[in-house]
Amino acid sequence: MTSPVYVALDTTDVAQAAALATGLKGLVAGVKLGLEFFSYCGPRGVEAIADLGMPLFLDLKLHDIPNTVAGAMRGVAKLAPRLTTIHASGGFAMMQAAAEAAREGAAKANRSATKVLAVTVLTSLDQPAMAEVGFGGTVLDQVKRLAELAQKAGVDGLVCSPHEVAHVRDVVGSDMTLVVPGIRPAWAEAGDQKRFMTPKEALKAGADLLVIGRPITGATNPADAARRIAEELR
Repeated sequence: MTSPVYVALDTTDVAQAAALATGLKGLVAGVKLGLEFFSYCGPRGVEAIADLGMPLFLDLKLHDIPNTVAGAMRGVAKLAPRLTTIHASGGFAMMQAAAEAAREGAAKANRSATKVLAVTVLTSLDQPAMAEVGFGGTVLDQVKRLAELAQKAGVDGLVCSPHEVAHVRDVVGSDMTLVVPGIRPAWAEAGDQKRFMTPKEALKAGADLLVIGRPITGATNPADAARRIAEELR
């Protein structure tokens, strides 16, 4: 099977990210660079990793007024990542503006559009944490509400916890790409993820793509860890 795993390169060092990516080429679907990397290394750092030839997930989780997010998305589109993220909690107009800007940027560059994914509820938030920030109802209620809104706004996919992915699929059907972080093999530590599943469980629940970081990048031999996960998914 083609790997469904994007490995999160949680580093601020371009050389370290490039070494990890190179060592994992052919073993994972692609690599994910987050806000921390982008804040330190900027577009040139992203381009250095993109030049390695692996599909790129630029995970910035944009959240601002619609016009600002649309402008930022035009800048992201120039880097041509395969996937990027916004926060669904930014609202309908913001999500719609982001999706339109990504498609416009791709059309001008005559290439495939970057898929815009809306983050529903962060996997670091459990029910008590949700209550602390003023969200009423359950985590699942909020995830489903935001998933439906994101689909109406025209985004390409969603980011959600593995524990909500089956419910989200029921809400949005088969047309949206569901990307799931909070993935931990049974042999790995949970870390700060409070809502997680094993890779095989998440795929069975309906995930399309999985994001895995420390179980691979923190391993003594990252390539061996990636192979172990691939074997478990067969």
